[in-house]
Amino acid sequence: MGDEVVISKRMRACSHGGTYSVNPRLVRLDYSSSINPLGAPRKAITAIKTNTSSLAQNYPDPECRGLKKSLSRYLGIDPEWISVGNGAIEVIYWFVQAAFVKGRVVIPAPTFCEYELASEKAGAEVTFVPLHDLELEADQVIEKARGADAVFLCNPNNPTGILATKQIMKILENVDSSTRILLDECFIELADNPNANTMIEQISEFDNLVILRSLTKSFGLAGLRVGYGVCNPALAKKLSANKIPWNVNGLAQVAGVAALLERRYLSKARTLVKKERKFLHDNIDKLKSFRPLRSDSNYFLVHLQGRNSTQFRDRLLKKTGVLVRDCSTFTGMGTQYIRLAVKMHRENMLLLKALEAFDHND
Repeated sequence: MGDEVVISKRMRACSHGGTYSVNPRLVRLDYSSSINPLGAPRKAITAIKTNTSSLAQNYPDPECRGLKKSLSRYLGIDPEWISVGNGAIEVIYWFVQAAFVKGRVVIPAPTFCEYELASEKAGAEVTFVPLHDLELEADQVIEKARGADAVFLCNPNNPTGILATKQIMKILENVDSSTRILLDECFIELADNPNANTMIEQISEFDNLVILRSLTKSFGLAGLRVGYGVCNPALAKKLSANKIPWNVNGLAQVAGVAALLERRYLSKARTLVKKERKFLHDNIDKLKSFRPLRSDSNYFLVHLQGRNSTQFRDRLLKKTGVLVRDCSTFTGMGTQYIRLAVKMHRENMLLLKALEAFDHND
């Protein structure tokens, strides 16, 4: 992995993990989706059950005022700095469609494919900056960003799980203010030391910066689709200019409000993630056929020693019911990496058992 990676610039489908990325009837354990291992907070589930009847027959608040107010308290930022989307992906497309992206964008690779796909759909040229040994190199991004409309960054990066806070700060300080920057922090609340690595507190220093967050990953609300962008109010108005009416449903809004009340839930999840990530990493590292890579988040890469990632995913799923993320669909990733989520200990034991069977018998 590194500068030797050959990056393809052809238009392609953006593939994701999840139960419905394969035959869902085969999936017993989904390790391809990196969601909070604790599941949705109890208060969020209670709010959904309590409000289903009344919310089902009424249009939701198109401005998400209650949710914005809760996010404002949670982040310590005024509500007008917050734009709520139907999942973080909607905010990515707003960022592109709000005339921020016209000619050229810069994207480190490998990373989340929707930045690339959204930009290409808008007719933009994509300049990829390959990671070096899976690490972000700020100087290369800064150099390539000259004259670009936008730069996409991800911290911790997906699929590597690695934080690059110092490099990202250097990029923010050295890229021209005319170039918009989308910083994806959707996994940061489950990463190590999130308060020391988020740029939320510095958001007022950069008028060209949009920080992307999601309740999907951090609060286990994947099926409800709640994401949001944080940026200065003038930029926020442009960002949500193409927002459709009632883009976030009522149940998602009340669940989000309730979830944000459970502060201990996130700290409990981070403690669990750190412990179980080490458990998985140490035990997978004992196997001959798999090499786990370092991560700062609730997922990590595994190098398959000589195996094809797509074939391995399919065979593992068919034989064991365990679904892993095939990383060959990430631009620049190659065909020998899978990504694993960190789950509860009992589930992680089942994952290890499945991998051990392939290590000895395959």
